[in-house]
Amino acid sequence: MSLRELREEVALGCRVLGFHGQSDLVWGHLSARDPDGRGVWMKASTFGFEEITEDRVLLVDSEGRVVDGDGRRHAEYPIHTEVMAARPDVGAVVHTHSPAAVAFGATGRPLQPVSHEATLFVPPDIARFTRTGDLILTAELGKALADALGERNAALMVNHGVVVAAPDVPTAVVTTVLLDAACRMQLQVLSAGGAEHWSSDREALAKREHCYPPALIEHAWRFMVRQATGAT
Repeated sequence: MSLRELREEVALGCRVLGFHGQSDLVWGHLSARDPDGRGVWMKASTFGFEEITEDRVLLVDSEGRVVDGDGRRHAEYPIHTEVMAARPDVGAVVHTHSPAAVAFGATGRPLQPVSHEATLFVPPDIARFTRTGDLILTAELGKALADALGERNAALMVNHGVVVAAPDVPTAVVTTVLLDAACRMQLQVLSAGGAEHWSSDREALAKREHCYPPALIEHAWRFMVRQATGAT
């Protein structure tokens, strides 16, 4: 993939996230690892997800310097640079302020596999970052977040949002949307008095394999792109 194609994919991923309700005005961001190790290609600040085009994707290094592209970088760039520094397997990172995930995270309840979507994240219970609900503005906090995430695909940033880590942009975007759906489902169950039935660990792991292998994640991504772009 060329650098232009990578930037276009990041921009497209941003627009898909916006279409699926992950916008919070101009906050929230998506990034992809630079193939030459110079940093991360991430959404520019001051724009909403829906507004991101290839020219609004910037190369930001580990010190927060904009190496390529025009515009302001997000203050929380350490989320992306530190997670990727800790995880060589990660090629893309998403941070959003998913309303459902923020609300569910505040309950302190475990995420239960009451739906297909939750099985992508549990068992074990989804990771949580609780050191602060404030912005991740330093490398130290970025490293702490990466530690809380560990080898998982996502973590709830309690009273703040979510971080999702994946091998590529399509997987990161689909995973973010599925996490939002899992949290919304759990909130509905809690509002009805709580669950009496949910998948066992064994069943949940089997459902993860059946429902969310890479090929089906790719099909979901293509569908979500068609939705967001009006393509048929």
